[in-house]
Amino acid sequence: MKNISYLILGLLILSGCANSNQRASENVALIKKYINAVEAKDYGTMEAMLAEGYEGFGPSVDDSTNRDAALQAWKYNVENLYESIVYEKSRNIAVTVTEGDNQGDWVSNWALLSISYKDGRGPVKLLTNTTYQIANGKILKSYTFYNEADALEQLGYVFINPQDL
Repeated sequence: MKNISYLILGLLILSGCANSNQRASENVALIKKYINAVEAKDYGTMEAMLAEGYEGFGPSVDDSTNRDAALQAWKYNVENLYESIVYEKSRNIAVTVTEGDNQGDWVSNWALLSISYKDGRGPVKLLTNTTYQIANGKILKSYTFYNEADALEQLGYVFINPQDL
């Protein structure tokens, strides 16, 4: 009887791991599909992948957006500013947070982004990290990090210390 209990316990653990691995694979596939939609400038797919209550944060501390504003900003930038956005060296990892304020399924994407502009500037190369929270097969939250000053310098902006004026 003891051996049967251990066998059942082992099967339950393996089943839980398989379900967790399956969900992680599905979440990574979702983010890859979202990134492909960004590169293809496919607003319909992007919209379908963002949850109704989507919130986006970053890259600046005070930057935040909701689903409608994020889609509107992407559409404006792609139609007026960006010629292309390419995720080079893009890598993803999935994790499930089981404790604390940010419980749930997350996928973190690290990439070298190459952005070309409609006015001929660029490409700008940015090291980026975006971490996505996934719920019910949709992106619920995202946190994006990159060096905005690096992007501006690549576009020719010069930073001057006000004390030097």
